[in-house]
Amino acid sequence: MNIELRERTEEHVRVYFERTRDPEIQSMLPQAAATVEAALESYRKTLLPDARSYGQTIYADGDYVGDIWCYGIDSNDEPNAMLSYCLFKKSLWGRGITTAALKKFLEEAVGRFGLKTVGAFAYCSNQASMRVLEKNGFAMVERFAENGVESAYYQKT
Repeated sequence: MNIELRERTEEHVRVYFERTRDPEIQSMLPQAAATVEAALESYRKTLLPDARSYGQTIYADGDYVGDIWCYGIDSNDEPNAMLSYCLFKKSLWGRGITTAALKKFLEEAVGRFGLKTVGAFAYCSNQASMRVLEKNGFAMVERFAENGVESAYYQKT
């Protein structure tokens, strides 16, 4: 399968927002934007010269299937950025697409922003997401419960 990362557009934001309304995806992916308008506003902020977040779309064999991004980018903080991703096309889950996309994304983001450390959170019930992180060199730093949800913090140096 050919995995590509491409630039995000407003149309991607609209599609992503709609596709991630799926209850199963919602249970694994906390989202700040409650409306498509809020999601678009957040996206527009990523286009500003002083943006502290950066994202790309994930394509598999030419089809738009998910997003990947880092936020809180700051070379003076530890970690230098936080990472998030979602493969919303559920028929492709478990096929290594997110693992491959994350590898490509990290290679670009590390070079582009000079990142030395990257952090990520995952719900412990989302074993697939935890494996994606581990396959890309992230190590679990801490397990904790937040709002009754068992979670893990990972970091890659």
